Amino acid sequence: MAGRFLYLMRHGEATENGDLSARGQEQARLAGERLGGVPVATIHHSPQHRAARTAEIVARYVPGAATAESRLLDDYIPADPDPAGLPPGYARLVGGYDVAERAAGARLARAATARFTGPGDSALTGDDEHELVVTHNFLIGWFVREALGAADWRWLGLNQQNCALTVLLYRHEMPPSLVSFNDAGHLPKSLRWTGFPDGMRPATW
Repeated sequence: MAGRFLYLMRHGEATENGDLSARGQEQARLAGERLGGVPVATIHHSPQHRAARTAEIVARYVPGAATAESRLLDDYIPADPDPAGLPPGYARLVGGYDVAERAAGARLARAATARFTGPGDSALTGDDEHELVVTHNFLIGWFVREALGAADWRWLGLNQQNCALTVLLYRHEMPPSLVSFNDAGHLPKSLRWTGFPDGMRPATW
């Protein structure tokens, strides 16, 4: 059964001014090499410089892939949960955004889901489709949460390593499949786990 494979990648490690660090550039290069044999049709990316630059580097290794910027893939909080109903750590994070920011983010996330998920034309053509999205930590968690049918707030805690790959598969008349999550097999140990919250990196990795 043909399907649409959606590859989700957090941008490479960035500096405080939003540029990719040297490590982030190397992460992007290695991710590009990893994807070099995948027939990716389009690399969609956030308008943020760190994501656009990551997409630019990856595209060098993915022949024939077009690149496209989308505001829907920007860096925002993708839902508007009531902080009072969340575990304390999550409540503090969500409470750091005002009500307007949370409402606007929720609207963008719904639009991003409508735009970037689903089986596409694969059922009609009988051919697999492959697209890459280079975006930000929260939105990748949102897409995964959506695929699994979890509660709206459950994107919280689904953290992404910089330039690791999460893959979702969409097929006609089938629920979405989580093919892989946070796959950093293309990154050496020295380039893994960047961007992760303190205390969440496994001690022996």
